[in-house]
Amino acid sequence: MLLDLSVTLNSQTPVYPGDPPVKIAPVGAIERDGWNDHLVSVNTHAGTHIDAPLHMIANGKTLDRVPLEQFVGRGRLIEVGKSFSLEEVQQANIQAGDIILFGTGMSEQYHESIYFEAYPVMPTEIAHWLVEQKVKMVGVDTGSVDNADGFPIHKILLAGGVLIIENLTNLDQLAGKEFTVYALPIKLDLDGAPARVVAEIKT
Repeated sequence: MLLDLSVTLNSQTPVYPGDPPVKIAPVGAIERDGWNDHLVSVNTHAGTHIDAPLHMIANGKTLDRVPLEQFVGRGRLIEVGKSFSLEEVQQANIQAGDIILFGTGMSEQYHESIYFEAYPVMPTEIAHWLVEQKVKMVGVDTGSVDNADGFPIHKILLAGGVLIIENLTNLDQLAGKEFTVYALPIKLDLDGAPARVVAEIKT
């Protein structure tokens, strides 16, 4: 069974405060041209997307230089609600190469202003611990893994080779499940890119 963990990209997609909105304009119409075609203008960190090291680390890797194997791995869901706990994370049977998804429930408020204003953020000690465990990726159902000046969580994870997925959805449907995550971004020579993130649930 496949479960889509991605939000839809369209002109109503919420963006991080200060980022440009998603713009979509038709450039071809069946009635006039015989085909439909569109021009899409989208920030590299809009919607469900993956952060590459270059996003926060000078001379860091761009997404196209990340091995494909890093975008696929055993998934582990940790439902944190409104508060992260290092002890809970350490007891989640995390292994090297895992993709860790943190469920806060914020995706239910994706189109509300509170989504980018009042979301839980993991403490730095959790970010350091995840790097030490050599996980592949960390994903959240919020607009960012940071809410502090200097973006410390981003820098800890990305400097440690851990990619970041933001703006996930449907994480509650993974509770109690064993699953594999496929998080494949557009192959851009850039700091990040929108991605289609899917969980394959074992039955």
